[in-house]
Amino acid sequence: MTFEFLTELNRELVDCRRCPRLVEWREKVALEKRAAFRDWEYWGRPVPGFGDPNARLVVIGLAPAAHGGNRTGRIFTGDRSGDWLFRALHRAGFASQPESTHRDDGLALADCYVTAIVRCAPPGNAPSADEQARCRDWVASEMARLPRRQVVVALGGLAFRATLRLHDVKSVHFGHGAEVDLRPRAPLIIASYHPSQQNTFTGRLTQPMFDAIFSRASGQLGL
Repeated sequence: MTFEFLTELNRELVDCRRCPRLVEWREKVALEKRAAFRDWEYWGRPVPGFGDPNARLVVIGLAPAAHGGNRTGRIFTGDRSGDWLFRALHRAGFASQPESTHRDDGLALADCYVTAIVRCAPPGNAPSADEQARCRDWVASEMARLPRRQVVVALGGLAFRATLRLHDVKSVHFGHGAEVDLRPRAPLIIASYHPSQQNTFTGRLTQPMFDAIFSRASGQLGL
């Protein structure tokens, strides 16, 4: 039943046109494309969440990348951030393979669901506060359809603060490894630096740091 509820929600989501700026941008990118992907038929719509509908671990990021999820139609798929994320999930035992290149690449998630606080690729990877607010009920509805969730890993400060708002928690200082434990009424929320190139190329986020986040999540799930 959870799977059916998520499928119904995603059917509604992919037709969303609430944010004119994001609609214009995602469709412009899908039409003009990047030279390396000129043979692709871009998705160019809101990107649904992906994973196990019975997941106890939820990973939530900021938004699809213009030439990643906006191209492939699957969150964190086809971009460098996704490469980092799915390698880490694979090492932690949540992903069947360490790469995610397209929707039909065989990747499966076990006990894990991946989503984002904004579902359309934003210009400059920077959704406005109004755009985040318009997308909030999509995320809230999705979370409500993941009743077994026990741990949420939020990637980046915006995702962390948005996750706190979803659970009616006032702002808490963001930092890599910061935690807000709302159990038993709500999940344990763990903050991580986002695996963006800005963070990974500069060494602000390293592989051992990222792995430690998912090791912590796994341990809290008794795995």
